[in-house]
Amino acid sequence: IRMSGIKGLQGVVRKTVNDELQANIWDPQHMDKIVPSLLFNLQHVEEAESRSPSPLQATEKEKESPTELAERCLRELLGRAAYGNIKNAIKPVLIHLDNHSLWEPKIFATCCFRIIMYSIQPQHSHLVIQQLLGHLDANSKSAATVRAGIVEVLSEAAVIAASGSVGPTVLEVFNTLLRQLRLSIDYALTGSYDCTAGVSTKIIKEHEERMFQEAVIKTIGSFASTLPTYQQSEVMVFIMNKVPLPSSQQPIEAGKAGENRNRLTQIMLLKSLLQVSVGFQCSNMLTALPSAFLDRLLSAALMEDAEIRLFVLEILISFIDRHGNRQKFSTISTISDISVLKLKVDKCSRQDTVFMKKHGQQLYRHIYLICKEESNVQAHYEALYSMLMLISIELANEEVVVDLIRLVLAVQEIAQINEDNLTAYNRCALFALSAAYLNLISQLTTVPTFCQHIHEVIQMRQKEAPYLLPEDVFVERPRLSKSLDRLGPEVFFWQSKISEVLGGSGYNSDRLSTPYIPQLTDEDRLSKRKSIGETISLQVEVESRNSPEREQRAPAEEITYETLKKAIVDSVAVEEQERERRRQVVEKFQKAPFEEIAAHCGARATLLQSKLNQIFEITIRPPPSPSGTITAAYGQPQNHSIPVYEMKFPDLCVY
Repeated sequence: IRMSGIKGLQGVVRKTVNDELQANIWDPQHMDKIVPSLLFNLQHVEEAESRSPSPLQATEKEKESPTELAERCLRELLGRAAYGNIKNAIKPVLIHLDNHSLWEPKIFATCCFRIIMYSIQPQHSHLVIQQLLGHLDANSKSAATVRAGIVEVLSEAAVIAASGSVGPTVLEVFNTLLRQLRLSIDYALTGSYDCTAGVSTKIIKEHEERMFQEAVIKTIGSFASTLPTYQQSEVMVFIMNKVPLPSSQQPIEAGKAGENRNRLTQIMLLKSLLQVSVGFQCSNMLTALPSAFLDRLLSAALMEDAEIRLFVLEILISFIDRHGNRQKFSTISTISDISVLKLKVDKCSRQDTVFMKKHGQQLYRHIYLICKEESNVQAHYEALYSMLMLISIELANEEVVVDLIRLVLAVQEIAQINEDNLTAYNRCALFALSAAYLNLISQLTTVPTFCQHIHEVIQMRQKEAPYLLPEDVFVERPRLSKSLDRLGPEVFFWQSKISEVLGGSGYNSDRLSTPYIPQLTDEDRLSKRKSIGETISLQVEVESRNSPEREQRAPAEEITYETLKKAIVDSVAVEEQERERRRQVVEKFQKAPFEEIAAHCGARATLLQSKLNQIFEITIRPPPSPSGTITAAYGQPQNHSIPVYEMKFPDLCVY
């Protein structure tokens, strides 16, 4: 009987092609009957059919099962659906899956949407995805398992629609998914959808919500992988702008619950960003990491939360690694011959050189500051090692290599001097990290005297201080020493020696012999090491010191294409720096304690007043206007009124 019914429906569907019924069959009242009846037959697989080994071995009777026929009929129906009819055909599917609780196992739901996505015309794919997103929003307060099922189906549908035509509303897709992610974090924290549920359900909800969050993150990755490169860049900027950071416009919530919510949101969004960046391939780093995006990403790298710092490092690594070298640096070691790693090294392109000129110092500074964090674990040091090596392979010219060597020697100095009171493990890890990096970079530069110096120090450490090498530190049970302050000079890499051996091979020995000191001209607001007042005053000093030199130097230079390009890059950097400085000042007056602002302003006011007094003393009155118009205009001679520059203002009026 069911077979006859399906054949009848099949006849109706076929007849609609050249018949006046065509206009009516797509109406909701017809679709709401036809589609569920086909799905019902799809859902109830005959036992005989499920036991048959394969369709080829099945008997004729089994081949003509209601399930096979219903699927064929559904495919025919969807294949004939025009743009305006897709919605009416898909809505009954969603209602059927809701009514029969078919999202939770998700096997049947996935099967249905696989049939749908392969049957409809490819240009209509985005309509199905939009309807699934709308359905996800409508089920915002459903159980986490139901929402996870919808998201999984969405993920499958996105992969099938991988032609890149996910439609014009690409950002809306990600906006919906990120909104669901944020809602899920709220549900997990409160333990209910409406704050009235008891504590007993909280554990189950947290576990389910975590599964849902992972499903959303996976779906974000699936979606992004179907997009062209330029849209992937847009999506990453979009996600990064949603991350709540102290520097951003996103609201930061106060209190313990607010902190938890912020932290979970930051982690989930950075996880999503990592999913997108893993599948992202772009040869031009300037395009891949625009300034605004990189600034926000690096500001998250200075946060106290160790997990967030690790995510930022992994995201940066996935951007920089364009030749699949990442896995070769997953373990830190002092390998004696790097040829066994079979590294893929390309010459540094012009765009990469421009990128490092623009952002190199910013990257070095953040690597340096991350190294000083006490909460770092082995994963952080492995990520830092990968980052240093990938910059050396992917983005390095001679100047970058020199800067990286200076940076790593400064990292060794952090461990040696230990101003930040790091633990023995942190110090040994930094010594080991420096040794592993210098061992590899010396072999990449292929300067025999440089390789010899590094090899000698490593051999000395193997004999006298094995706890300064990665083979002893980055293991399950690290062998450490607490007598790190009594180490002899022979176990350290010396800047003077490296400068000497590399200088003899044509490297810039003056730059090599200059110790690396991180720049403090850009924001340091998330780092607790310097107060805001000190950072601002340092910025003003550095800018005022640099700008006259730039003005004096510019006229003397010969104007070439390179000069103009450099001027554009510099002006962009200066504008960004100025904008950052202004935002910092505003933030200081919004968030700093009143006493700190008062003390800072008082000190500045006193200094300014003394400077003003000096200026007033040497200032002469302007000569009277030759035409006498000023006196005539005001009806009295100028000397009767006190000029503004002679007035004495109270201290409070001057800033």
